[in-house]
Amino acid sequence: MLSASDRVAILLHGGTASSRGKTGISLLRYSRLPIVAVIDRDAAGQSLKTLTGIDRAVPIVASVTDALAYAPTVLSIGIAPSGGALPAEWRGELTEALSAGLSIVNGLHTRMAEDAELKAALRSESWIWDVRREPQGLTVGSGQARSLPCRRVLTVGTDMGVGKMSTSLELHQAGLRRGVRSRFIATGQTGLMLGEDGIPLDAVRVDYAAGAIEQVVLRHGNDHDILHIEGQGSFMNPASTATLPLMRGSQPTHLVLVHRAGQTHIQSFSDIAIPSLKEAIRVYETIATASPTFPSANVTAIALNTFHLTDEAAQMAIAQVQEETALPCADAIRYGADPILDAILNTPIPPAI
Repeated sequence: MLSASDRVAILLHGGTASSRGKTGISLLRYSRLPIVAVIDRDAAGQSLKTLTGIDRAVPIVASVTDALAYAPTVLSIGIAPSGGALPAEWRGELTEALSAGLSIVNGLHTRMAEDAELKAALRSESWIWDVRREPQGLTVGSGQARSLPCRRVLTVGTDMGVGKMSTSLELHQAGLRRGVRSRFIATGQTGLMLGEDGIPLDAVRVDYAAGAIEQVVLRHGNDHDILHIEGQGSFMNPASTATLPLMRGSQPTHLVLVHRAGQTHIQSFSDIAIPSLKEAIRVYETIATASPTFPSANVTAIALNTFHLTDEAAQMAIAQVQEETALPCADAIRYGADPILDAILNTPIPPAI
């Protein structure tokens, strides 16, 4: 629904400087469309670059009313409240945006296009895109992706929200710069909002989840050298159910383990410890392969999230992880994804079973 002529404002209350706004932050970092305003009452007037490190000249304003001065055509919801439901206090701002002629890109679970109040405010030339909708024509998984000739790189994490999507996007962009026939496969609302092909995995019924991933991978696998499949969830997080269907549907040839430097416990469950990286690697490799059922899929490199560290501390953390795991390690956003991509391209594709 988005077009090259659209001008985007991002609704990001309380999320510019917190992990709750990862959708909006990713739009700011990767969107090819012009972003004309960030709406965050908690950060209004502050510098986007200072808060996020993103060198993009976008003003932070307090309200939709303020954002209208920058002539947006689309309001994208860039923050996910707990449970993905629409907070009641946002209704007034969404109604104002629609009444002003803006369209809405909605990554929440709440279906706004079916909401009577919001539909009443919608102008005839505008639209509401509910991103989290199950695609039509899904089937169960069959493991067919294991026969594809391309590399299939799946990012996996020691927790949720550690940077799996960003790592996959950085690897994809690094490959394109080298002339590699690369494709990013979106599995969440943010990637879809960026205009990438894929599916909103958390909107798909569990019986069809692996099949939904498989369909997208089969659609692109024969025409590309490498597919970067956006990871979701974590085997270490008790609230996560997404990683296994990603593995079975994509039949990965390479895994990249993503970890936040220094994190020892699951962020939302402080009583649950994260295992050592070597043990996490063993878990992911064992489950991916289900030996000897599926082709071998090894962790090829570590992507380390060091956003919260100084440069000196980040370099030390990367060196420590390399020593601990004997694998290449890099912060793909901070220092570039090339060391990880080198490891992937230099590791042969395992034979299909």
